Order: sequence, then structure tokens, then C-alpha cells
Amino acid sequence: MAAYKKKHGVRATSTVISTVILTGAVIVMLVVTLVFANTYLQLKIAESDFYSAKQFMQTVALQVDDVAWTLGRTETLRYSSKYGDVTVLPSCLSYTIQFQNGTGQWYFLPSYLVGIILFNVPVSQYTLFNGYYELISPYSDNTLTLKGTSAPVTRVFAIEKLPMGDGSFIRIVVAPSIRLVNSTIAETLYVKMYLPVIELTQSPKLAQSITTTGNFISAKMINNVKSINVTVNFPTATWGFDNSFFHFPSRYETINTDGFDDVVLEIWASEVTTAVGAYS
Repeated sequence: MAAYKKKHGVRATSTVISTVILTGAVIVMLVVTLVFANTYLQLKIAESDFYSAKQFMQTVALQVDDVAWTLGRTETLRYSSKYGDVTVLPSCLSYTIQFQNGTGQWYFLPSYLVGIILFNVPVSQYTLFNGYYELISPYSDNTLTLKGTSAPVTRVFAIEKLPMGDGSFIRIVVAPSIRLVNSTIAETLYVKMYLPVIELTQSPKLAQSITTTGNFISAKMINNVKSINVTVNFPTATWGFDNSFFHFPSRYETINTDGFDDVVLEIWASEVTTAVGAYS
């Protein structure tokens, strides 16, 4: 009888231990599942931020073109993002225009320093791969200037480049570019260049928004031009914002004026002030 009770006690103890082990295993699996689900949810939110930002930044690019050529015009765009943030990096690109006059002498015009607009998503939240690059607008890009009346005045692209001086992000970038429009009147070729000069206006980040204003338009007209060159440089290259970041098809372009003895160069530059988070 005593032996039977002892045997029964061993079996009961074994059942309790098994129950404890099974319960612990279930709890561990639940914790692992919850951690995985939470990580996956955060990844999907960050991924949604990134893909929504691509559409948003295309709209920002259109807004820049819209306000640039109407003095005093102001527009605000709002966005919603858990991890991403809009920033403006001033004086990131330098465009220089050089021309040759009728006597064969070359002249350099003062360089235009322009800023860029970035939507940054930390790579700790979402990443594709280092070296990722996607041109979003324009659809084709084979020269430094963008040609035609319907051409944009910005390039929009997504990039992940590490390391960078301002942090580790996958970014969507709006970078001002020169829109080149040629027209012929009688025997004269008019070469017209349009460039938005983005500048940062300091403002408290009260909301997820960006406001652009067409603040000032300058125009230069130069007659008796024989040849025109355009060059882009990178004042913030030490931070990593060089051509491996911007992916310009060329840093230098000669504008074709062949067949015309009379060429007039017009340069239209618009100061576009940009405030981040100024309005909700």
C-alpha cells in the first residue's frame, strides 16, 4: 500500500512539472510571437511612410514649380508620418553658367547656390540596401538640363547612401534643376533657363507640413552669345552630397547653338523660401 502511494506521488509530481514546462513554453512562444508581430508592424508602418513619401515629394516638386514663377504666391502641403520627417538642406548645389560672346571671349556668371528638400526615413526603421537609387521624376534623364516647356524644374529621386554626414536615412529628394527652353524668332535663337533657388526659412516644427513661397524673381538677358556651358558643383560634398548622391547624368553640358548667328541667353532664377512645420 505504501509503495503504491509513493508511486502515485511521483506520477502527480511529474504531471505538475510537465504542466509548468508546457505553460512556460507557451508563454515563451507568445512573447516571441508578440515581439515578431510588433517588429513586423513597425516595419510595415515605416515602409508605408516611405512609399507615401514618394508620392508626397512629387507633389512638393510640382508645388515648387507652381510658386516659383508667381511672385508672392504661397502654398502649404501637409503629410502624416510616424518615422519620416521633411528637412531642407540649404546651399547644396551650385549651378554655374558660362557663355562666349561674339569676340570669342568667355565669361562666367555668378553661381546660383540652391538648397534641396529631403524626406528622411531612418534606416533603423526601414531600409532597402546601401546604394539603392530610384529616379522618380523625370521619367528619362540623360542631360544636366531638363528640356522643353513641359519639363520639370526639379529632379525627384529616392536613395539610400551610407554613411552620410547628417545621419543614416533612406531619402526621397527634391533637387532643383535647370529647365531649358529654346525658341526661334526670325533668325534669332532664344535660350531660356529657369531655375528655382530653394532657401530655408527658420521656423518651429509645429506640424508635419512644408510651406513654399515665391519670394523674388531675377532675370538676366545676354545678347550676341556664341556658346553656352552649364556646370553643377556640390558645396556639401564632404557630407556625402556629391554626384554619387545626386546621380546627375553629367556635371557639365554645352548647349547646342549650331546654325544660329544670333543667340540670346535668358536666365530666370526664382527665390523659393521654404518653411518646415510652420503651419498645421
